[in-house]
Amino acid sequence: MEKTPVILPAVAAVIFNEQGQVLLQKRKDVNEWCIISGHVEFGETVENAIIREIREETGTSASVKRCIGVYSAPDSQTYHYTSGSVQYITTYFEAVLHDQIAAGFCNEETAALGFFDPAALPGNFARINPSWLSDALDTSGQFFVR
Repeated sequence: MEKTPVILPAVAAVIFNEQGQVLLQKRKDVNEWCIISGHVEFGETVENAIIREIREETGTSASVKRCIGVYSAPDSQTYHYTSGSVQYITTYFEAVLHDQIAAGFCNEETAALGFFDPAALPGNFARINPSWLSDALDTSGQFFVR
């Protein structure tokens, strides 16, 4: 019997270094390179949630530079797990790291971290992330609702 689908709040953040490269996390659960993202916990603001997620997934502190948009399109924001289907409503930020990431950092979620040129991303880049990245690189100042 299929479980009732749910809608959950999520957060994501693009982080660029001084050379304009984007920070990607190779996730252990899906073996894909991704923009830093995660769930909002009860009692958190979306800003506090992304700062926590960055700390958990990179081992360093960060702050929010700007909010890029909100993403809820069912075709790109719905994931099907063995426990049931989830549609995420993702608030997407640009963030700035306060410290260097420790060389070789990894943990239960993170297999690797690396900075990549936006024009030369790894082949196993997560399916939702290309539109997130192109929106972050957009210089029009537009707030995206997708």
